[in-house]
Amino acid sequence: MFQSLEKKDLQEILDVAMSHGGDFADIYIEKKALNGIGCEDNKIERLNSGTDVGAGIRVIAGDSTAYAYTNDVSFEGLAHAAKVASHGARSEKVRQSIDLTKALAPVDLSVQLRPDEVAIEKKVEKVLEANKHARKIDDRVKQVTVGYGDVIQQVTIANSEGVYVEDERIRSRFIVHAVAADGTLIQTGYEALGGTVGFEIFEEQAPEEIAQKAVDRALLMLQAKPAPSGTMAVVMAAEAGGTMVHEACGHGLEADLVQKGLSVYGGKKGQQVASPLVTVIDDGTIKGKYGALRFDDEGTRGQRNVLIEKGELRDFMYDRFTASKDNRESTGNGRRESYQHKPVPRMTNTLIAAGDEDPEKIIKDTKQGLLVMKMGGGQVNTTNGDFVFDVAEGYIIEDGEVAYAVRGATLTGNGPEVLRKVDRVGSDLGYAIGTCGKDGQGVPVSDAQPTMRITSLIVGGTGGGDATEEQSEPEANKKSKSTSHLQELLHNKRPQIRRL
Repeated sequence: MFQSLEKKDLQEILDVAMSHGGDFADIYIEKKALNGIGCEDNKIERLNSGTDVGAGIRVIAGDSTAYAYTNDVSFEGLAHAAKVASHGARSEKVRQSIDLTKALAPVDLSVQLRPDEVAIEKKVEKVLEANKHARKIDDRVKQVTVGYGDVIQQVTIANSEGVYVEDERIRSRFIVHAVAADGTLIQTGYEALGGTVGFEIFEEQAPEEIAQKAVDRALLMLQAKPAPSGTMAVVMAAEAGGTMVHEACGHGLEADLVQKGLSVYGGKKGQQVASPLVTVIDDGTIKGKYGALRFDDEGTRGQRNVLIEKGELRDFMYDRFTASKDNRESTGNGRRESYQHKPVPRMTNTLIAAGDEDPEKIIKDTKQGLLVMKMGGGQVNTTNGDFVFDVAEGYIIEDGEVAYAVRGATLTGNGPEVLRKVDRVGSDLGYAIGTCGKDGQGVPVSDAQPTMRITSLIVGGTGGGDATEEQSEPEANKKSKSTSHLQELLHNKRPQIRRL
């Protein structure tokens, strides 16, 4: 690894951190190399490259935590930070000798093509390919933003319980955002790709494919009708990603919120909190996914944690601090944005497990409702589970067929109530990536869900009426009533939208 300190040095620093007592102390040393490329207005506007190095030292005594960080990773620099932290969390606990033992990585997250072995010109080329393709699709495309980023993060973690971890995390991401306009109507489309992968990210999807999806979504929304409002059945396609499970459910299952009385799931372990068809899992061991990790940011091995099993609440997500309060082991969910932040319980790859039903049959068996193909932003109150989400791409279902696209739809409901209303779960599974914000820090995550039907949900829109109302259709939308187009929607092969 990058740092030159030996184990005996780290042991001495931990001794300093525990010099005034304490229940636990750890050291987190980080070197993070980042690259970012941004294209706007048809040219490269941003080309950033840099390295950040630093360390954080934490001391826990009872319910008190002291945290100090520094960008001086010499022995002297860390010893000074340890001394500062030691005064912040004192206890009468007798110090014990520390013998660091290296932990072995539980999962293989090696990449095929390291980003630092790829010339910057190759990365710029991919960005320009996406920009060029997006702009030539249709003259209604007025603005295109393309972003590429990669990070190589090397960490060393040591703690007073004898854990010693050396790890390297590599992540890459690629995003395209398109703005289309027709007269005074302006709509946007967004598509992202990312994971714990190197430059082989483009073997999964070419830059042009990402650009095509973003532009198609923006153009489709130009032709879409205003969404109706009312309470109706909602089918969430796998392609929509797991925004629902992440926001409306996942945060409420983080142990710190539960212990603070800020979670609707507090005190409900062992109770039925969702439909028997719903199993919720947080799994940091899924190779290649954006939230995957060998070890969390406390040196605990990445794990697969079943949180809700067949509707029954089984467990919460813990870091070391919250786990000690419940007299149990960490679940490997202690995460931090950087050495400047102390770890807190966070999600990794969170998903609703796939069922065994044909996704197309779920739609065919839905007489009226809304099909959500892509989720937008939203917010949730973890205390009571209430949420509101935007729908980036949605369609009205009529008599079991995808009838026409709608724009401006929102979903409003309560997380636990919605999970109880799931009555169909498909055999597919679709992932989305994101940066999850909490306590002022962001970490990379992914979320996923199968195609599933919610029997009733409040849909907000600007079109008035309800989903059963007869409405005239633009010619561009009439073809979406065919079964072949339904297959295209579910299999992510949306027809290209052109000016008619």
